[in-house]
Amino acid sequence: MKFSTEKGPIDVTIRRVIVAGWTGRDAAAVQHHIEELAAIGVPAPSQTPLHYHVSASLLTFSDRIDVLGTETSGEAEPLIIKWRDRHYIGLASDHTDRGLESVSVAHSKQICAKPVAENLWLLNSVRDTDQLVLSSWIKEGGEWITYQTGTLAAIRPLAELIADADLQDGDALLCGTLPAIAGVRPAASFRMSLTDEATGKTIKHEYQTHALTVSA
Repeated sequence: MKFSTEKGPIDVTIRRVIVAGWTGRDAAAVQHHIEELAAIGVPAPSQTPLHYHVSASLLTFSDRIDVLGTETSGEAEPLIIKWRDRHYIGLASDHTDRGLESVSVAHSKQICAKPVAENLWLLNSVRDTDQLVLSSWIKEGGEWITYQTGTLAAIRPLAELIADADLQDGDALLCGTLPAIAGVRPAASFRMSLTDEATGKTIKHEYQTHALTVSA
């Protein structure tokens, strides 16, 4: 995948993709996320945090992804990529099949593409990762509404998540998400951003889903 950085483009061979779940720094917030997913039938995790491994081919820059049915939605997450012994930070959506999630979280994550923004920052160029602002929006009733927003201080420190995942060259790590405002729910249009308010820099991406017919 060819990403853009402030020092020019880099071609990254993604070898492994890890989706970290239940990474909230506040135990009460983690429990809240478990409960909001339980409300739509998702079983509680065996431990927290938890690593789900998905195919590297799921990462995509596309602004449109195909999904099965209409019960899917995105989750904005910081993305860490290790390449040539450097760590980069970017933005990804852990798009998930909410219907299948009630049967198997691991399967629900593997079945959907994971849209990512083309821009990356060198991780060590960010003064304070806790102050990065992660936000997402979904379209409901023809209007964009805020779906998630907050700083990365709400999730475990990125250095801790990187160490726990034992990242190797070519690994990509989706670092977990923020609670959904008014609850997790399906959405066909998703917009997300990661902003460094200290510098004014922002990484953005937007995509639509195309629902394929589910035949039985």
